[in-house]
Amino acid sequence: MGIIREIALDTETTGFEPSQGHRIIEIGCVEMVNRLPTGRHLHLYINPERDVPQEAVDVHGLTQDFLLDKPVFAAIADEFLNFIGDSQLVIHNAPFDMKFLNAELTHIRRNNIPMSQAFDTLQEARKRFPGSPASLDALCKRFGIDNTERTLHGALLDAELLAAMYLELMGGAQTGLDLSQQAGNKKEQSSTIESNFQKRDTLLQPRPHAPTEEELAAHEAFFTGKINNSLWASG
Repeated sequence: MGIIREIALDTETTGFEPSQGHRIIEIGCVEMVNRLPTGRHLHLYINPERDVPQEAVDVHGLTQDFLLDKPVFAAIADEFLNFIGDSQLVIHNAPFDMKFLNAELTHIRRNNIPMSQAFDTLQEARKRFPGSPASLDALCKRFGIDNTERTLHGALLDAELLAAMYLELMGGAQTGLDLSQQAGNKKEQSSTIESNFQKRDTLLQPRPHAPTEEELAAHEAFFTGKINNSLWASG
């Protein structure tokens, strides 16, 4: 299996509709390779060349004064496009971010990013959990992802949370990685990853004997004490 590169992406904007003159003011991107975060990211603040309404500031905390000395979109477009390349973009509510990104690209006469390049985690979550809340916060809670630092929306933090949530939504990091086609340290990286998964699989093998009475009592005490309305609690 070859390398699959994906980019978790989030933006912050001055409003809801680029057709009404609203602009992107922040972009956050987090790189994943074969469903594993690599540590590489891109974080950009952008001067929208307009005011930032207070209702938008209340959401993300980015004021017009803060953004005045930041580059305009035309100045960061190449850096952004080079970072994402043709990788799949993982976006929560993809139509929103894509319409803003493509409005900015159209404004500077650059080719639009095809919608087929985006994977919408909001749509996927609604498909997998019909009738359940599907906001980023709700999904972080569902998967036990710590989002306590998210007091305000921020593109990079939200992209990091999105990457973690996406991996859980899609069933965790991919197993059976095969990076052997890469030279040098890439082969060593592949061997290490495979070894880690073998260790994990060994640890997950069922043990050959039943739990003791003491272990059963400790197990029940843990779940009844840590999880409300636990399905494992007796009675």
